[in-house]
Amino acid sequence: MKQKPNLPFWSLWNLSFGFFGVQIAFALQQANISGIFSTLGVDLDKIGYFWIVPPLMGMIVQPIVGMFSDRTWNRFGRRLPWLIVGTLIAILVMTFLPNSGNLGLAANAVFFCVIMFMLLDTSINMAMQPFKMMVGDMVNEKQKAKAYSIQSLLCNAGSFVGNIAPFVLAAIGIANVAAPGVIPDSVKWSFYIGAAIMVVCVLYTFFNVKEYDPQQMKEFREAALIEENATQSSANSHSKKAIRVFIEVAAVQFFCWIAFTYMWTYTNATISHNVWGTLDAASKGFQDARNWVGIVFAVQSVGSILWAIVLPKFKNIKVGYIVSLLIGAAGFAWVPYVHNQYMLFAPYFLIGFAWAAMLAYPFTLVTNAFEGSKRMGTVLGIFNCSICLPQIVAASLSETLYNVVGGKLIPESNGNMLLLAGALLVAGALCVFIIEDKKHITD
Repeated sequence: MKQKPNLPFWSLWNLSFGFFGVQIAFALQQANISGIFSTLGVDLDKIGYFWIVPPLMGMIVQPIVGMFSDRTWNRFGRRLPWLIVGTLIAILVMTFLPNSGNLGLAANAVFFCVIMFMLLDTSINMAMQPFKMMVGDMVNEKQKAKAYSIQSLLCNAGSFVGNIAPFVLAAIGIANVAAPGVIPDSVKWSFYIGAAIMVVCVLYTFFNVKEYDPQQMKEFREAALIEENATQSSANSHSKKAIRVFIEVAAVQFFCWIAFTYMWTYTNATISHNVWGTLDAASKGFQDARNWVGIVFAVQSVGSILWAIVLPKFKNIKVGYIVSLLIGAAGFAWVPYVHNQYMLFAPYFLIGFAWAAMLAYPFTLVTNAFEGSKRMGTVLGIFNCSICLPQIVAASLSETLYNVVGGKLIPESNGNMLLLAGALLVAGALCVFIIEDKKHITD
């Protein structure tokens, strides 16, 4: 029986290169959307509710993409057609979202921005999911940790570019301040350039990756059965173990993704208050802080890129996972006490360690557990709910927790939300201990 071969480095690279472009779009969204809503007049204690949109769309879109792509077999491939559809929608939305404040919509500008936010996240989810599934389809167990580490590296490199874009454009003279309620040109052009890069990167993967055909995939599944000496009873046993791993990893994800949701939501206001001394969304200081959020998120990406190189060297995945999350927790706990913009580099660099692990380890554990499944796309689509659901919980509880840690009358409340994020990462690290790292599920 035919087993999945070891792939050369550049084949693994090509599988994920398009993720670099997709992540630029995602980073632009994550770093700028809170600032955009503030510019449009949304109160700080209400911004968290808008972050329900991305995970809600992810919970709807990614399982659908996974299920239907499992059944998609045509001359373009199995997962690649969905990648192209998501990319086309994303580049259209990226031209409209940053113009929410200057389309003559007045009071409806926030509503329009929410719709664009929803469509952008929908399309990014459609474009992201195929990369995760292609690694699950095409890479053997021995190389999966390496493949997802490469994906993590490219993902964070894309985040770096997307995060620094507004700052760099402002530095070369593109306007960083606009009329009240209007998004600055530095942000608009960042989205336009990000859309162009995304197209180039996705097309690179599309033309340089050839997915396995149905017959090859059938042979790989049969080989997995033989390797495990699988009988019907052992298949059922493996199924239970795989589902258990799925749930255990999801428990870790729950705490980690709430933590990062609060980072994306409250970093802008924390830095604006602690470093620039203002929470006035119309002020130059607030806009400068928004740009600096991109820079510290870029530093986080550098930390993630470097740590992604280290992760495959951990012989025990659980040890690497726990160490990464605890280092990230220390970074979150440090941020509220920093009042110098350059000193912020240190804690966000550490936060990057946790992010690298979150991008690589969960998918390694789950795809190894379900190795041999002909429904890998469906599995990963459902697993995406372990990313989306905690973000919905985080956004739903944001105003309540914000008021618990001080409320909008206390500027330090934003920093307190980052302290809470650190505590949540510690909880996630403790949950790693329960994971039973078992492999294979056949069906």
